[in-house]
This record gives sequence, C-alpha cells and structure tokens, in this order.
Amino acid sequence: MSLIDEIAERHILEAIERGELDDLPGTGKPLTLDDDHMVPKELRAGYRLLKNAGYLPPEVESLREIGDLRAVLGKVVDSPERDLRVRRLRLLEARLAEGRGRGLAAGVQQQYREQLLASLGKADPDPVSHKPARSGPDETK
Repeated sequence: MSLIDEIAERHILEAIERGELDDLPGTGKPLTLDDDHMVPKELRAGYRLLKNAGYLPPEVESLREIGDLRAVLGKVVDSPERDLRVRRLRLLEARLAEGRGRGLAAGVQQQYREQLLASLGKADPDPVSHKPARSGPDETK
C-alpha cells in the first residue's frame, strides 16, 4: 500500500470511529456497480461519463429499437404498417450485423459522432475525414 493509501485509510477509520459515516445515504444497502469488465480500463471512465449523461453506444440503441420493433410486430395487423416496420427491423439488423466483430460500422460511427457534436453545440469541421479543418494557403500542392 502506498503512503497516500495508508493516510486515506487512517482518515477513513478515524471517521468511522467518530461516527461521521453512520448516516450516509445507502448505508447497509448493496452497491450497484456497472458490469464494465469487458471495457478496457482506460475507457471505463469515459464510457461511464457518457452513460451518466444519457448517451448509449449506437449498437445498444439499435438493439433496444430492434426489441421494440419485434414486440410491436406481434401486435400489428395492418399490412402496410407491418411492412414498413419489418423493413425498418431488417435495416437495423443489417447495420448491427455489419458492425459486429469489427467495432461499429463507419456509418453508425459517423451518426454517433454527429449526435455527440450536436449535443455539445459544435459542428463537425470535416465530416468526411473526421480531421480538423485546415486553414492556410492552397492545400493541393
């Protein structure tokens, strides 16, 4: 244990002895920890931040929408409406299959990027290459 860990542990134990931690919210209840063991350690904080801000990876949103469409399809009798929903379901399934095993498909990544930038109030400087727009003299030389 490092010196900082030992100092922190000592302060925590002293606070427990004084009873300063007795009336904390959630005392005696199990912790609700996210199952993020599949996420690389260096990305966990960023993923948690995005999740807490209400953002989900496009793949997860697609899975949710696929589930919703399947549930609705069991109840829809109207043929044109059903056909429209079946086409939407097939499109989502195809996009999802395209991205599996290789990360997200380029189109889905672009859509996620645009939504994220829009929520931050920023425009994509170069939507084609995802690089910051260049400034200066003629770039074609």
